[in-house]
Amino acid sequence: MGDSNSNSPPGSPKENPDQDADKKPIAKDDSTLETIVRRIQDSISIGKKHKFWESQPVGQFKDIGDASLAEGPIEPPTLLSEVKQEPYNLPSQYEWTTCDIDLEETCTEVYNLLTNNYVEDDENMFRFNYSKEFLRWALRPPGYYRSWHIGVRAKGSKKLVAFITGVPARIRVRDEVVKMAEVNFLCVHKKLRSKRLAPVLIKEVTRRVHLENIWQAAYTAGVVLPTPITTCQYWHRSLNPKKLIDVGFSRLGARMTMSRTIKLYKLPDSPATPGFRKMELRDVPAVTRLLRDYLSQFIVAPDFDENDVEHWLLPAENVVDSFLVESQENHEITDFCSFYTLPSSILGNQNYSTLKAAYSFYNIATKTPLLQLMNDALIVAKQKDFDVFNALDVMQNQSFLKELKFGPGDGQLHYYLYNYRIRNGIAPSELGLVLL
Repeated sequence: MGDSNSNSPPGSPKENPDQDADKKPIAKDDSTLETIVRRIQDSISIGKKHKFWESQPVGQFKDIGDASLAEGPIEPPTLLSEVKQEPYNLPSQYEWTTCDIDLEETCTEVYNLLTNNYVEDDENMFRFNYSKEFLRWALRPPGYYRSWHIGVRAKGSKKLVAFITGVPARIRVRDEVVKMAEVNFLCVHKKLRSKRLAPVLIKEVTRRVHLENIWQAAYTAGVVLPTPITTCQYWHRSLNPKKLIDVGFSRLGARMTMSRTIKLYKLPDSPATPGFRKMELRDVPAVTRLLRDYLSQFIVAPDFDENDVEHWLLPAENVVDSFLVESQENHEITDFCSFYTLPSSILGNQNYSTLKAAYSFYNIATKTPLLQLMNDALIVAKQKDFDVFNALDVMQNQSFLKELKFGPGDGQLHYYLYNYRIRNGIAPSELGLVLL
């Protein structure tokens, strides 16, 4: 239900957005047969036979374009009594462990495993550095199962060497709300990559999800597996261009000086929208209504209730930031924006060790233009000392990226559903789901 490269981290932006501002963007329709065929050929030519995934209930490349296949579950649920009761076998020197993320010691072990072994960019310059506060937030939503936080230890040293997680979610696909697991943080210690532990971890999290009578899952990967429901692209907005250039995250554009670049990305000191303020606990019902109404337009989106909104969107220091616009006349909440904090370690740089990145989460504009709302989000992110603001081209994000000087990165993120078929795939703009 995931891949050891489970989220592509932000690669360097390909160019300065100002250089290509006058070129018309090429319409990128990822669902065209040509693109899909090319992607399959790329995938096969790398010599990657997806032996494991071909045995799983996921959309298969050979089925693309087959109109006779129904949308919905690929395999029906089995009887709970038929779900395998014992964990899958591991190589003899390893053992399963359930990671209690509430325990400081365990949380630190998980943090250290991920910080040293999780996703890196292609050039091995940056590696995700999820904080312990972030991990606790990501892994303990309403109704979470501790048994879905799965580790592997070396029997001798008791050292944590692999990890995978699931959290429960309700995800709507067209008109159907489906209970799913969101699977994430698949990580195997660098020294054990050849041991084929990842498929065993995936099978084990699947087994534990099935034990709770849940038969579907959602996950993302930076690599192409059978078969993405959509492929999104990362875009990056420089907030601290000098640091980003110094650490090699971005390059100085042709004919650009550092001082011109700094000027290009300069933002106002404070948000422009009247009534723009931080979200508070009392706003949860209003934000929930706004969000539910907004997400109803997308083909795949979470089905959030007030408990979910309180957990995922109420501001938490160094984890998630949420702002809204409250009308000064009638105190109605009309607009909302949010981003989460996911730093990356900078590998091998003398001057800097951490890149502070904000990731666009859920944004809703009903009265304020989305462009203005997101510019205010950039301003508050800059105030909070973020170096870069990242966004995927999901939902309506495409409408502000170029205008607000985001540049396309080289990172792509593929979205997948396990045991659920969406016949023709969807465009990123039809996706209303952001996975961490």
